[in-house]
Amino acid sequence: DVTLIEPNKTYTSCPLSNEVLSGHRDIASLQTGYAAAAKRGINVIHDHVASVDAAKKTVTTSGGQALGYDALVMAPGIAFNYEAVAGYSKEASMLLPHAYKAGEQTLLLKAQLEAMPDGGTFIISVPPKPFRCPPGPYERAAQVASYMKHHGKAKSRVLILDANDSFSKKGLFEQGWKALYPGMIEWVSGANDGKVERVDAAAKMCFTCLNDHKADVINLIPPHLAGKIAQQTGLTNAQGWCEVTPMTMESSVHKDIYPIGDCCIAGELPVYDMPKSAHMAITQAKVAAGAIVAKLNGLANPQPWYVNTCFSTLAPDYGISVVHVYRVTYNQFVYVKEAGGISPIDAPPLQRKLEAEYCVGWFNNVMADAFA
Repeated sequence: DVTLIEPNKTYTSCPLSNEVLSGHRDIASLQTGYAAAAKRGINVIHDHVASVDAAKKTVTTSGGQALGYDALVMAPGIAFNYEAVAGYSKEASMLLPHAYKAGEQTLLLKAQLEAMPDGGTFIISVPPKPFRCPPGPYERAAQVASYMKHHGKAKSRVLILDANDSFSKKGLFEQGWKALYPGMIEWVSGANDGKVERVDAAAKMCFTCLNDHKADVINLIPPHLAGKIAQQTGLTNAQGWCEVTPMTMESSVHKDIYPIGDCCIAGELPVYDMPKSAHMAITQAKVAAGAIVAKLNGLANPQPWYVNTCFSTLAPDYGISVVHVYRVTYNQFVYVKEAGGISPIDAPPLQRKLEAEYCVGWFNNVMADAFA
């Protein structure tokens, strides 16, 4: 008996949501429901999980339902550590949107971008790693610049204030920014005073250690933690993330609970090897499902492999990508260098165009895979 407890009746994809900002995609194209899953025999309950009793193996919803389980897959996603940036809060996010959970926040940021004047400044504040979708802020910069370029705001600029000193696909992004949006995107690393420490939401100001930055739009992405229910259940470590057993995705803290997706970490501190991406989350889900089915049937656990495929589109005809593959050896995640790859820096325009098309194909396939 399989039950899915999901608070939302409509799912809005974070992958490809940056294209909503540029106007290359409508948000409805990112949305789906759960009817297909229900038709396949899954019990779908639209409610919040209020609590989990790991000892009694029960889940209680906000609506008062109590369900027992043999195995519990938990995918709470991320929570935001608003307090990590002085002056920021959930309320302030209505003035300085994070847009890192797709939907209302995406549309709010889009409206602010549309309203800003030509010659204005759009700031993206990037939190310290680890965070959901490592290339996301840098793809967002390109999509915002695309909107500016094609909608009468070509004198405007995007300023990326980054708490980190490097980022995913850095060389490819910088090459694309220069080719597509020359002079429009500036990146400031943490080592060069890029970390935003404080904001004034009303005045649209960001403050780093040494500088004050005035903007027309501030896209402040706060640091991340595992989702609230994971914290309440006691699944998180001192850094706020769920540690898992690589062979099965089972929690390192509570037996028969399988945290998957962006709430998880893997690898040695302070570096987490497996990125928080949609493709990785789907792979983790399949590893957990395989482990659960094997355990319930008294079978040996299958040998897991983990795969991450991450596309970034800088324009409708300009895509880049990276692939990571991980095996499990002695119950440790091991990155298989020879199995992955990244888009070549010297690729011809046709390859960039094809990768943008592959991105759409990837999205259609994973949505069909995840939502039946």
